[in-house]
Amino acid sequence: MSIDTTIIELASWLQTPPGQCLLHWEQQQIDQAVTDVFGYHALQLGLPQLQGLRSNRMPHRWLAAETVVDELAHAPPAATAALHCHFDALPFPNQSLDLVLLPHALELSRDPHLTLREVERVLVPEGRVMILGFNPASMWGLRQRFGRARGAVGLGSRRGLFLPRAGEMLGYWRMRDWLRLLSFEVEGGCFGCFRPPYKSARWLERSAWMEGVGERWWPVFGAAYFLVAVKRVRGMRLVGLARHEARKARASNAVVANRQRRQPEEICE
Repeated sequence: MSIDTTIIELASWLQTPPGQCLLHWEQQQIDQAVTDVFGYHALQLGLPQLQGLRSNRMPHRWLAAETVVDELAHAPPAATAALHCHFDALPFPNQSLDLVLLPHALELSRDPHLTLREVERVLVPEGRVMILGFNPASMWGLRQRFGRARGAVGLGSRRGLFLPRAGEMLGYWRMRDWLRLLSFEVEGGCFGCFRPPYKSARWLERSAWMEGVGERWWPVFGAAYFLVAVKRVRGMRLVGLARHEARKARASNAVVANRQRRQPEEICE
């Protein structure tokens, strides 16, 4: 399935009652997380329906779209510039961005590994990446797998799927392993949307009480997860006055070997 078709299907699904429920929870998490992130350059990859940078105060903010369909799906908010590029080949120099948002971008990407490596490349040291994804170990994820299994054996159709036909759902712990391999340190994470996979707005509203109960008693089984990770760069270089003082300290502690001069007669011989 092409990326354009996947993006169109995701945009349509977000207009449904469960899609609106998910979008509302994700918007709340992003708004709280990006408020106190400071810097100069921030980037959101895909999902223009989510205004991920509206609460951030960085002077330069971009909303990237991988296809024309995604670019035209929703107008970028004020103070956010639109950008058309592939997520696995970002048009930014090394260590130039302070914040990158990935709202389901890895699930829709052609190569999620390469996309995450690109994010690591463009982030400055101590820069942050925020990831939103579907949780396969949830009632929504199990409902999706059941629909796919029925379709594989000819007992159902694609309409039997609960979630959009995105790429492979990347689990929470798997995502943490990927980030650890790229020298990221996970700063925080949470789950949301604990309601059963209802398609009716009425039943979703009736089961709203499960959000508080699920967050307390089965917090890792939410339909979606939110991760915040920091890029760590090990090692450092001393510059300026610190380097000058270090050089003086090494000189004072150095052991000077006294070389005994040879006598003139020894040279003549």
